[in-house]
Amino acid sequence: MIARDIYLKKLLDFKDKDLIKIVTGIRRCGKSTLFDIYVNYLKEHGIEDKQIIKINLESQDFNFENYTQLYKYINERIENSRKNYVFIDEVQNVEDFQKAIDGLYINKNIDLYITGSNAYLLSGELATLISGRYVEIKMLPLSFKEYMSAFDENIDKQEKLLDYFKYGSLPLTVELFKTDPDLIESYLDGVFSTVIYKDIMQRNNINNKMLLESIIKFIFNNIGSPISTKKISDTLTSMNRATSNHTVENYISALIDAYLLYKVDRFDAKGKNILSSGYKYYVVDMGFRMHMLGKKAGQDMGHILENIVYLELLRRGYKVYTGKIDDLEIDFVIENKNGLEYYQVALTTRDEKTLERELKPLQKTGDFYPKYLLTMDRDLEADYNGIRKINVIDWLLNKTEK
Repeated sequence: MIARDIYLKKLLDFKDKDLIKIVTGIRRCGKSTLFDIYVNYLKEHGIEDKQIIKINLESQDFNFENYTQLYKYINERIENSRKNYVFIDEVQNVEDFQKAIDGLYINKNIDLYITGSNAYLLSGELATLISGRYVEIKMLPLSFKEYMSAFDENIDKQEKLLDYFKYGSLPLTVELFKTDPDLIESYLDGVFSTVIYKDIMQRNNINNKMLLESIIKFIFNNIGSPISTKKISDTLTSMNRATSNHTVENYISALIDAYLLYKVDRFDAKGKNILSSGYKYYVVDMGFRMHMLGKKAGQDMGHILENIVYLELLRRGYKVYTGKIDDLEIDFVIENKNGLEYYQVALTTRDEKTLERELKPLQKTGDFYPKYLLTMDRDLEADYNGIRKINVIDWLLNKTEK
């Protein structure tokens, strides 16, 4: 079981606080396993089995017809004289689940934890009922640091980064890679199909699977590039798959709600404001991209690396934008408690012209916020008038100091 210390710490920080802890993220990113790790922690620190109620609503063992049955099942097992720790996986699978959640929250003997694989969980009636009474913990697949913890520390890190690019970082893919790599494709197909059917098509009443998959393939082919819904619509229409901007927008919203895609706003580094166009999209896991695109998935290593860096910036708790300075692009502008930071990402900058091209946007920002150039070059760390060049593997493994 790979440790998920970032997320475990967040759960521990909010333990016994008068808040519902809601863990969200793509299916199979490790939400249920996180609960297992947390339950083990509780038991090691004096919490007895009778105080722990754990339900996975994906399992046939818990086939509740409605929210009253769910509420009754839990309520009958509550230890009234002690604190109870209640864990409900994929709570959105029960109709009107929000009513059960609201009822359980009122019981001060309950510390409540739930998971969901669709942003629908925190919309509508539930958001109204529990407004101000919950904390959301956004979970992603394994970071490269977590991924590497499954392997011998002396293994070639650059080689493993390429595997990370190719197969993605859902926890079970790491186990399969170590035991039977031939099963990875079948596993990814199963997870992806479930996300498409349950979290996207079924949830949003989408019937045109072919159109949906065409939109996904287009975006997966263009990660890290500005994309408009009109461009997608026009491209699909030219391929005899006529659609409208409105339909494309609805389908993309469904992909984002299922945590399969992330839509990133554009930031004007000169005017220090967010722009209303030029969005970019990144995928939650590279394995899904490989599954959809096949051999073509490995043809754009620069944007794959950019996608990996984007997800890592999210894990570190930053608000992330893509950047613009005049007619030049900055890969990422991040906002944190100290202000802004700028990141350029490139496979290599050993060619002088490439180095000059990557540095130029950072040099034009006109401010003194930290600036970083992340590459796969194994050179010594360098500094170009305040712009730090860092090996991306060291950065991903937190082996660099800010």
